[in-house]
Amino acid sequence: MDGDIGDFLRSRRARIRPEEVGLASHGRRRVPGLRREEVAQLAGVSVDYYIRLEQGRGPGSPSRTQSGGVSDAVLDAIARVLRLDDTEHTYLRTVARPRRGKKDRTPAPRVRPGVQVLLDGMDRMPAFVLGPRMDVLAWNTLADALSGFSLMPAAVRNIPRHVFLDPASRDLYPEWTDVAAQAVANLRVGSGRHGDDTELAALVAELSVGCAEFGPMWADHEVKECAYGVKRIRHPAAGLLTLPYETLAVPGEVDQTVVVYTPEPGSETAERLALLGGWATTGP
Repeated sequence: MDGDIGDFLRSRRARIRPEEVGLASHGRRRVPGLRREEVAQLAGVSVDYYIRLEQGRGPGSPSRTQSGGVSDAVLDAIARVLRLDDTEHTYLRTVARPRRGKKDRTPAPRVRPGVQVLLDGMDRMPAFVLGPRMDVLAWNTLADALSGFSLMPAAVRNIPRHVFLDPASRDLYPEWTDVAAQAVANLRVGSGRHGDDTELAALVAELSVGCAEFGPMWADHEVKECAYGVKRIRHPAAGLLTLPYETLAVPGEVDQTVVVYTPEPGSETAERLALLGGWATTGP
């Protein structure tokens, strides 16, 4: 997506104070954080080289790999200066080497039958499969009872779309702002991997127009995979649920993950989920 690398690098150098990297601040600055010249100096590259990289114009020939991209050594040095974590470092590498052209619309991803059997076997834990744009591709009965996936049209069965465009999500998630920020950070990871995905770009545009909170969050360029954590959900029938979750990659599928809520056995949440599962199994 246009401008990703420049916006990302500017946002990351803005959060580093000069004194943190051994530089004098020299009083008041026009912009927060490190200047481009300082990043270049600390990374051991020329100022012009770094400016061209941040502007998305690509560096000159001395530091280009045979494939025409920016060298790993340069990106590693910049990541070190800007104190990027592993996810941010990977994101920098992907947006620094964008794919050429636009990807045609792809068929909806399919979940293997064996994966659905796996989901159905988790009868005490809500579990569902996410695709590359955080579309919900498959789920088990308890996840459906918890989130109502089967009631959503397939075109809108998407986590960011639900969080930002469905007013009910603000009642469903007591910590809505945190949930929204996590969704954006995870969507950023996908945008780095698939910068040529026109459907992903359309989703970002839709969310930007449909929700005032989305734009500023997207502009922050937070990049983080929601691999595990705790989410609280206020279910209209089961009440307030505290749900730890784990995210697992689907073997053989690059862009599919299984999200499993793992309530502590014997906890109030586990008991409420058991009741919810019973209701879902026996009838309305």
